Amino acid sequence: MGEVLCISVACGACCGGTGRAISASCPGTPSVSEENHTPELTDFSDVPCPVRALPPQWYHTVQVRRIRSLRARSNSDPLQGKNLGQGLQWQRKGLPFGNASSYLNLEKLGEGSYATVYKGISRINGQLVALKVISMKAEEGVPFTAIREASLLKGLKHANVVLLHDIIQTKETLTFVFEYVHTDLSQYMAQHPGGLLPYNVRLFMFQLLRGLAYIHHQHILHRDLKPQNLLISYLGELKLADFGLARAKSIPSQTYSSEVVTLWYRPPDVLLGATDYSADLDIWGAGCIFIEMLQGYPAFSGVTDVFEQLEKIWSVIGTPTEDSWPGVSLLPHYKTEWLTLYESQPFGSIWDRLARVMGAENLAQKMLKGCPRERISAEDALLHKFFSTLPCQIHQLTDVRSIFTVPGLSLKPEMRDLFFSHQKGSHHKPW
Repeated sequence: MGEVLCISVACGACCGGTGRAISASCPGTPSVSEENHTPELTDFSDVPCPVRALPPQWYHTVQVRRIRSLRARSNSDPLQGKNLGQGLQWQRKGLPFGNASSYLNLEKLGEGSYATVYKGISRINGQLVALKVISMKAEEGVPFTAIREASLLKGLKHANVVLLHDIIQTKETLTFVFEYVHTDLSQYMAQHPGGLLPYNVRLFMFQLLRGLAYIHHQHILHRDLKPQNLLISYLGELKLADFGLARAKSIPSQTYSSEVVTLWYRPPDVLLGATDYSADLDIWGAGCIFIEMLQGYPAFSGVTDVFEQLEKIWSVIGTPTEDSWPGVSLLPHYKTEWLTLYESQPFGSIWDRLARVMGAENLAQKMLKGCPRERISAEDALLHKFFSTLPCQIHQLTDVRSIFTVPGLSLKPEMRDLFFSHQKGSHHKPW
């Protein structure tokens, strides 16, 4: 399918969701042919961390300058461990951060209502990057979603959260420079229809909950969890992305909009108009994604409006009452004439693959509770028996360490990959 942008963007907010690359160039950026500089590696003499012993392509743009603790090798290595001696003619010594000339556009990846995204490469250290270019209209200035995204991401440093390298501002544009990640979960599932390998689902789900536990500890709600916003590296690293709708929840009584989260992944309390939600909002979306990874199709899909979405949810978890969900009748959009009475169903009878994987049905039930206060937290979910087969070291990693630094842990080939590899007699490729 080709390579995919490292940032998934909400529908209508940025890219149209196709993920297809279109060749494009960036005005004002020097082309490769304009550089007659002798190939040389970047000078890291002024970097505040000991990097001389390691190849510079292992480091993220901002990490090199701002993070003293070393992180596992970046999945944005453009050569993926191959000889760096080729293709460095475009690198320049001493190029500054925050400057458009420090990055080259390689191709256009998508365009939306307020931003265009390009695949690019850093001329500072040779890393592949994703350039999210936001046009600033004179009468409107910088879109508030961009300000929100930048302010939140600047403070987030975690292996399961997309890394913001740099911010470039000109009179006409604001550009976010992100780490480049190979694909996203939506594309990965599309390439492996029928449900993913349970072992891989366990790895993806652990990383999703790990990222959520981190941002929730920072009092940040993502508010737009969906497969398109979960990036997957060539190693299998999962990263939360697109924080355009994210909010910092620092005051418990603060209220927010109920128009958040793509409809299929929106919890029933928000569908009913709740605006005092907390981290439980993201847990519902993560639960829906969990089922989708195992089953191969969305848990609650094919809907056109809020009423139909609620009907699909009630048919599985049961129609709520004041006894089962205290306060539900007080929510703004609660209407008794809308409610068809349903009894709750065993998740395993609705989604059969849940019943066949140890602990999967129980974890899904704990995440997809109608009453938001009853949903399991991301931190507690990481300790669920569903993950008991993973090495214990996985719980002892520092924030910036990938789970794939644990010895013996790696993504396994999906069944489709094994089949085509056998048919063609070729070596396996993850996707």
